Amino acid sequence: MARRSTGTTADAATGHQPPGDALRVRGLDVTFTTRRGDLPAVRGVDLDIAAGEVLVLLGESGSGKSVTARSVMGLLDGPGVRLDAAEIRVAGHDIVGGRPDDVRRLRGSTMSLVFQDALSALNPVLSIGDQLGEVYRLHRGASRRQARAEAVELLRLVGIPAPDRRVRDFPHQFSGGMRQRILIAMAVALGPRLLIADEPTTALDVTVQAQILDLIDRLRAELGMGVLLITHDLGVAAELADRVAVMYAGRIVETGTVAEILDAPAHPYTAALLRSVPDLADPGEPLRPIPGSPPNLLALPTGCAFHPRCPRADDTCRATRPPRRPLARADRTAACHHAEEGVDATV
Repeated sequence: MARRSTGTTADAATGHQPPGDALRVRGLDVTFTTRRGDLPAVRGVDLDIAAGEVLVLLGESGSGKSVTARSVMGLLDGPGVRLDAAEIRVAGHDIVGGRPDDVRRLRGSTMSLVFQDALSALNPVLSIGDQLGEVYRLHRGASRRQARAEAVELLRLVGIPAPDRRVRDFPHQFSGGMRQRILIAMAVALGPRLLIADEPTTALDVTVQAQILDLIDRLRAELGMGVLLITHDLGVAAELADRVAVMYAGRIVETGTVAEILDAPAHPYTAALLRSVPDLADPGEPLRPIPGSPPNLLALPTGCAFHPRCPRADDTCRATRPPRRPLARADRTAACHHAEEGVDATV
């Protein structure tokens, strides 16, 4: 990882972020080297999450959400990847400048990631008890008996019935929703300050999705974690978010509280996402998909990346990339030349 200079004033004397902050990211760029050229997957991303807060990172597939999450976890180092950032701190720990071994030790104890595919994330030949208990044996030096007892308590924490018996079962003996609960149990076992959940309700039915979201929300409240929830589902954002950051083509194009984003979007892309969701109050209303396709990151359009799909685009939009700037207050932002004019998400 490479660190760029920054003008921020995050307690430079101590090297720690202000108490209570779960995550602080400034100026994150991620570029992949391909045979067709450099692919800028993430560009200039800034994020802040306070302890106990849920920030939803919202956008279409390929917008850079998961790359951002893996950057925070320190999982993107390697050939063909160039990661630059002014700052990435998790609960005060420096991810950009930290030694690889130190960053690895933070995973699980300080920051955790819940993947979307629970079946492939769990080892099919080890019991759930062995997999959960391994966390305590590796990080806390627990005996096998102590680790098994902790595994039972974890299953109880996430609502698995009969945990004393189910701790001996294998992944294939659990439903998809139960496996997702087990992954969440593994992620929160050591009480991390930051939980990253990457599309945690994908492929689950609506009832189970609601249960998983309720579980994440309950654990957030009980453990005081900051949560970065990655999704393309506006319903998930409405259910769980305190704040929302909307991504498009590798950039964050709008931020605000969940009420602001859903009720008064400032960026045309956010408004288009809202219009593309079925209206349950009027099931006869036709869907209004966003015209066109997301841009090719190897050949991004000039100016605003959304302008080829935007009904409001003008010559300024086509020529000049809009900076993300505050609207009314610092944490309500939009990267649109016409953001102050407002957007009607229903038209």
